[in-house]
Amino acid sequence: MSKDKDRILNILLVSPSILAVFIFVYAFIGWSVRVSLSKWKGLTADYTWNGINNYLDLFRDQRFQVDIRNTLIFTGVFVIGSIVLGFILAVMLDQGLKGEGFFRSLFLFPMAISFIVTGVVWRWLMNPATGARTSGLNLLFSYLGLDFLENAWHTTPTWGMAAIALAAIWQMSGYTMALYLAGLRAIPVELREAAQIDGANELQVYRYIMLPLLSPVTLSALIILGHISLKVFDLIIAIAGKQYALDVPAIYMWQVTFDGLFYGKGAAIGILLLISVAVLIIPYIRFTLRTETEQ
Repeated sequence: MSKDKDRILNILLVSPSILAVFIFVYAFIGWSVRVSLSKWKGLTADYTWNGINNYLDLFRDQRFQVDIRNTLIFTGVFVIGSIVLGFILAVMLDQGLKGEGFFRSLFLFPMAISFIVTGVVWRWLMNPATGARTSGLNLLFSYLGLDFLENAWHTTPTWGMAAIALAAIWQMSGYTMALYLAGLRAIPVELREAAQIDGANELQVYRYIMLPLLSPVTLSALIILGHISLKVFDLIIAIAGKQYALDVPAIYMWQVTFDGLFYGKGAAIGILLLISVAVLIIPYIRFTLRTETEQ
């Protein structure tokens, strides 16, 4: 009887949360799907059936094609850069570096800052102005005699998204460092010692022992950083504003929905973003659940 009371009490306690998630997450996703299949354009709601025409229009839209290209460039540079830099920082700390606590906090600190603040700082650092108005990194390169490194940063049509990804790498590499450091500390010391006794040098230990064992950490970092890159919005707005050359789906969705009042098309972009994120997140959830079940 006591167990039945506890079960009823537990259900009552979690019911409000379940109801809120159902309404504010899944119900709104369903409503967005319905809007994406409508002709709704303007302040007055219009649920006239439009099929998948909003989606087809998007893939024929040259601006949306630019958005996909920009997202792929940003994702590639941001994810690879964050993982490589985070791994290097973790390896440095794992060597017993003096003052590890200080450096660990220093590397993690950028993660506590919002993308808006990061964008404002990096907008100054990547100031493309020349002559007397030079500042930030270009001015630093000039003082150091590294003039060949000076460039137009985010105003470069080809590499603008890669330049913006540098700011995201600066912010999130501390996070990947923490993931890899936790993974390195979880690997038994005996494995490293056994490899060294067999004649492996430090590089071979990391290449053949550490990296394979850290593959679950790498997968987690790929999934988390990947879904962040797909949703990037505020960082680009803070650094470069609304430029066609640096447009991404999230900015396009905002402008179509709230500036153009084309709610049907805006909802279609939102659903495509949701599907993109789900493609990354669902395998990660399945992997995590399978790992926990096996343990």
